[in-house]
Amino acid sequence: MESETAIASKVQRLRCSVQNYDWGRKGVDSTVAELYALNSGSEIDPEKPYAEIWMGTHDSGPSFLVPSEHKSNGNLSVEFGSHGESLKSWISKNPSVLGEKVVQRWGSDLPFLFKVLSVAKALSIQAHPDKELAKTLHKLQPSVYKDDNHKPEMALAITDFEALCGFISLQELKSVLHDVPEIVELVGSTDANQLLNLSDQDAEEKVKIVLRSIFTKLMSASKEMIIEATSKLKDRLHFESQVRQLTDKERLVLELEKQYPADVGVISAFFFNYVKLNPGEALYLGPNEPHAYLFGECIECMATSDNVVRAGLTPKHRDVNTLCSMLTYKQGYPEILQGVPLNPYVRRYLPPFDEFEVDSCNLPRLESVAFPAVPGPSISMVTRGEGIMHTSFLEDVIAEGDVLFIPADTEFSITSASDLQLYRTGVNSKFFQAS
Repeated sequence: MESETAIASKVQRLRCSVQNYDWGRKGVDSTVAELYALNSGSEIDPEKPYAEIWMGTHDSGPSFLVPSEHKSNGNLSVEFGSHGESLKSWISKNPSVLGEKVVQRWGSDLPFLFKVLSVAKALSIQAHPDKELAKTLHKLQPSVYKDDNHKPEMALAITDFEALCGFISLQELKSVLHDVPEIVELVGSTDANQLLNLSDQDAEEKVKIVLRSIFTKLMSASKEMIIEATSKLKDRLHFESQVRQLTDKERLVLELEKQYPADVGVISAFFFNYVKLNPGEALYLGPNEPHAYLFGECIECMATSDNVVRAGLTPKHRDVNTLCSMLTYKQGYPEILQGVPLNPYVRRYLPPFDEFEVDSCNLPRLESVAFPAVPGPSISMVTRGEGIMHTSFLEDVIAEGDVLFIPADTEFSITSASDLQLYRTGVNSKFFQAS
């Protein structure tokens, strides 16, 4: 029988789950497909969309410990746990791998879920509930809302990445009502005029009430009204494109209409900030904030949850009333994180959530970098290249597609054999500083 200390010091190699949602990139065009094939030893189906890899303990996409007979190199001394055991089960038996402070706060489970996304077309216009609402929704509709946790999240761009996120400013909204007559037809001139008559001097709460009213009216419009409005919008923009250059947002709306014809999400896109991330930039989203990822590939991290309230750009279940009532209606452009350099090779992205942070490591050939021990667990994924991972107990070859669970208080370093890219997620270091 192994001692708890011996177990707690072991790095575990993981086999992860893939999600084939229809918005994913198909076959070899998908980074998710390539990483999943390397991680699982499976073939890539060229006709199948590969949308997300999940790395963590969520029941909808669990990770499993790789048994020792499947080691990448039989001469190396990593031990991988028993065959087919889930990471969640192993952690529940060995909670010391999480570290004392993490267990005290979140119990015997990982507080974060780590993903890679490959987005070919827009995801739904959605928001994630806060903890209180999540508990209520899970109790009322457990088949739709799969758990009772909140889901703050962050997307870190691997490629150029596009998203809709949060409501535009009051001045921009006024311009939208002037320039997009189809919206005024849907919400009615009374609501539209109420918003147009607001000024920057009005109390923030008053602005939110008017915005909530007009947005709820738009999202609740009848199917017939939406079909007519999107048709008019499309015809008008195609006509105007012959005499002027369309704006980025107008071109986006036409693209969304091709993907989701006659969908209310096409028109509601005018209400949201259109965010374009460069590789290495990150966007974070708190509970009850509207958003939709549109295109590109990213690392995504969140609290361990799969709760999504959808209201547009989707064939899935829509819950318009819940979405419109839960939103904060905060306005303005979101903060973009550039990452803080920890050393020449590693940048850290720190969102304002206790559950997670993400490190991005780009290591040129034959260089080494050390990751100091931290009081909580982490998961690392190699997305390019290969190298050697060293801990005080072992060294092992790591390569593209490898996913590793690193217990709390485990120092490790990596020496690259070729240009190596690795992402690590762990509990937010500010949580440990505060506690």
